[in-house]
Amino acid sequence: MSENSVTAATGAKYDENQIQVLEGLEAVRKRPGMYIGTTASRGLHHLVNEIVDNSIDEALAGYCSKITVTVLPGDVITVTDNGRGIPVGIHPKAGIPTLEVVFTILHAGGKFGGGGYKVSGGLHGVGASVVNALSEWLEVEVSDGDQIYKMRFERGKTVLPLTVIGKSDGTTGTAVTFKPDAQIFEDTVFDYETLLTRLREQAFLNAGVYIELADERGDERVCDHLKYEGGIRDYVKYINDKKAAENISDIIYVSGEKNTSTCEVALQYTDGFNEMLLSFANNIHTVDGGTHEAGFKSALTRVINDYAKKYNFIKDSDKTLSGDDVREGLTAIVSVKLIEAQFEGQTKGKLGNSEIRTFVDALVYDKLTDYFEENPAVARTILDKALTALRAREAARRAREAERRKSPLDSSSLPGKLADCQSRDPESTEIFIVEGDSAGGSAKGGRDRTFQAILPLWGKMLNVEKARIDKVYGNDKLTPVVTALGTGIGEDFNIEKLRYGKVIIMADADVDGAHIRTLLLTFFFRYMKPLIEEGHVYLAQPPLYKVAKGKTEKYAHTEEERIRFLEELGEDAVVQRYKGLGEMNPDQLRVTTMLPENRVLVKVNIEDAIKADEIFSVLMGDKVEPRREFIEQNAKYVNNLDV
Repeated sequence: MSENSVTAATGAKYDENQIQVLEGLEAVRKRPGMYIGTTASRGLHHLVNEIVDNSIDEALAGYCSKITVTVLPGDVITVTDNGRGIPVGIHPKAGIPTLEVVFTILHAGGKFGGGGYKVSGGLHGVGASVVNALSEWLEVEVSDGDQIYKMRFERGKTVLPLTVIGKSDGTTGTAVTFKPDAQIFEDTVFDYETLLTRLREQAFLNAGVYIELADERGDERVCDHLKYEGGIRDYVKYINDKKAAENISDIIYVSGEKNTSTCEVALQYTDGFNEMLLSFANNIHTVDGGTHEAGFKSALTRVINDYAKKYNFIKDSDKTLSGDDVREGLTAIVSVKLIEAQFEGQTKGKLGNSEIRTFVDALVYDKLTDYFEENPAVARTILDKALTALRAREAARRAREAERRKSPLDSSSLPGKLADCQSRDPESTEIFIVEGDSAGGSAKGGRDRTFQAILPLWGKMLNVEKARIDKVYGNDKLTPVVTALGTGIGEDFNIEKLRYGKVIIMADADVDGAHIRTLLLTFFFRYMKPLIEEGHVYLAQPPLYKVAKGKTEKYAHTEEERIRFLEELGEDAVVQRYKGLGEMNPDQLRVTTMLPENRVLVKVNIEDAIKADEIFSVLMGDKVEPRREFIEQNAKYVNNLDV
């Protein structure tokens, strides 16, 4: 190929000089998302997880009993443990101190079969070096029981070589202190609750390990001490204590080992309708499940079906209980530890070891079978709940078939109050779910009918936190939403049938509007969760005030904006407080809340499904005390507005 043909399109020569070789940790700084997923808040907190995971690995190996995480002023993090301390000797291959190898070379660590760790969550050997690369500076101190060593790095580069800074008192351990780089991260402020949630999870998974989290950024030091001798049994108790439902069984615990792998499972049934199953492999939360989770589900379903048939609760000709039936109201933790765990990707979202499924399946089946035989009253209670769920599922199926239309795009079967849009392209369309006919009328008048659909809702909506799925079908407040979106719900949900790319909840900025939003979000979270997970759900943010003077009108979404606009327009400006969407005429609603160029939308996401599940249970369940505690703890975050 001629040079001219190469440069014709770009006007620039393309040869060996254009091929870049990124040395050391430059690749991490160039493409941080490849290593920590995102440079947003989740990625920032992931840095702490990476360092803590190394300390947890020391605990798994039996050498660490205490881990301390401290948030210092300036959002500097220090992680200290009493493990063996990272080796400081000269590495035989690299020719530099091993401590420097760990923090400056990717894929270097003690977890590749060298005998340092039998079980580990950090299998890729990039954790410490990635944190170093993405920090403005990082310091590490190591005590080997004799001397204390220190190194300092700045943006991944060594600025203080390995130095002896003192004598040890005989103890060993590692202390890593780092400041995330503002050149990399969108925000470098750590959220205490996010850190606490993750560290509490690790304390549950490692029974007896003491973890301390301290925040020294404010005037007063905040500190939490985490230690759970009951391990994952305490984890199940912690989750269910936050739920609205009542427990109908004790916490059932099974554990076992096979070859070099171990498994422990803790489970408890409640009288609620929602399932909470969390799985972990080598202390890593496998959010996408995997072979260990599949083995547990399979065994649980077989155990309960076999028990039901053995004692004639189900005849051979009857329908068998499904996995959803037997897991209704279940809270369960599945934790496995194994050598050479095979995760899908650096994010470790799914476990792939095939032998683990067989191991977990056999263990859970045998142990639960024995438990049910020894505890027939508990077995009967669980079985009765599953049979009730089966009957509800059959009722839901019949209702679903009655509601199902021939095609999700068949306008003749769409809700009568839906003002549909002209476009049929989900990539560009959006639906506003609006509270009340009055607001619906304004929204219809203010929309762009090309791509914006309006669905007015009225009356009190069903609280699905207190209802099975059969109650959802045929509900006159929820059926229009299900029909308009076209995806189905529950086990029939199909995101590919979604008719609108954006599902926008538009409610009044008052207590009733907040209630409507919460009811709809609860419904989406429980029965259409992929809508939220894949980023289709939004909250419209109508203005709270109109500040006007003469022909000048400004719309304020916050109290601070109202004050600023008053200062800009003068004290004789007129302020109108909007109590509801219906108070706006169509033009005002279009300009302030519906026009893409002007509007403010809040995208709903699920950063932590466990926390989200807990909040929905607290807010929408029957227990009053947890809800009162939640309101008291979070009242400070509510704007002091006249609502």
